[in-house]
Amino acid sequence: MKSARLTPQKVSATMAVLLLLMLLAIAASLCFGSTNYRPWQLWSSADEAALARDVVLELRLPRTLAALAVGGLLALAGTLQQVLLRNPLADPYILGTSGGASVGALLALLLGVGTLGVNLAAGGGALASIIIVFLLAGRDHSATQTRLLLTGVALAAFCGALSSLLLSMAPDGLLRGMIFWLMGDLAGAHWQSAMVMLLVLLIGIWPLARELNIMGMSSESAFSLGLNHNTLRWILYFAAALACALAVTTAGMIGFVGLIVPHALRLIIGQDLRLLLPAAAMAGGVVLLLADILARTLIAPQQLPVGVVMALLGVPVFLWLLSRKAGGRR
Repeated sequence: MKSARLTPQKVSATMAVLLLLMLLAIAASLCFGSTNYRPWQLWSSADEAALARDVVLELRLPRTLAALAVGGLLALAGTLQQVLLRNPLADPYILGTSGGASVGALLALLLGVGTLGVNLAAGGGALASIIIVFLLAGRDHSATQTRLLLTGVALAAFCGALSSLLLSMAPDGLLRGMIFWLMGDLAGAHWQSAMVMLLVLLIGIWPLARELNIMGMSSESAFSLGLNHNTLRWILYFAAALACALAVTTAGMIGFVGLIVPHALRLIIGQDLRLLLPAAAMAGGVVLLLADILARTLIAPQQLPVGVVMALLGVPVFLWLLSRKAGGRR
């Protein structure tokens, strides 16, 4: 089905709706948790106001910003991977980035290093997996997509085996923390680097949206329109993998954001990446933030791993999107 023409009115309406949803999600994230606060409670003169401000500003606000940044990175990376690989089932982890990050983080946890060391190890493992995949895939454009997919799948399987080995070697005192990291968690996440990377990638990639629209076509169509930018393609692959690596380093393994958000947005606003890229970055943050709110409130005061909540919500939504897409084709 032919997508609707992109107009300034459509862009303005889409971004306004997403901005409103983001503001509402931020307000809910700051107010709801193991203890619920109302906005007027934060600025009252009561003795509890100081405690409420500390909880909101020191605990909930950084976690909220981390959810927005990580969700935006995953959705942006998923959008790029689906366009570059011309595969609607591609997700941010398809190149084995998450497997490398998992091995690095679990190894650091097993050695007993601090939070900074775990983040550095996860980032190093993710970047190492990116380099290995790119080196093994080669630079032959005709075989790039197939080799990247196969190499990523093989590397992910190898890293999964290494992760299982590390978990089997872990003492009982560390095992819970290691499994919790694998399930994804935003508690104590540092949002600054993730937010800066999201803005840098979005500002740098958005001017290339027209070329990305052509890249999403078949190879024959792209070549007939004069697009044969192999160097640009590799740069975008690396940018998507870097976004995924930083997201995993910040919050652990969180799935389905980079897979569901691009699918849903394409059904609503169409295929044009001039609108889809910024919309995905905003919608990804909103979706992960809503999942985090549920993770903090479902069994409060205990907290669920946000990756588990995202998976429980993501599977039925993804199946519904697939059935809706199939119904539209019929």
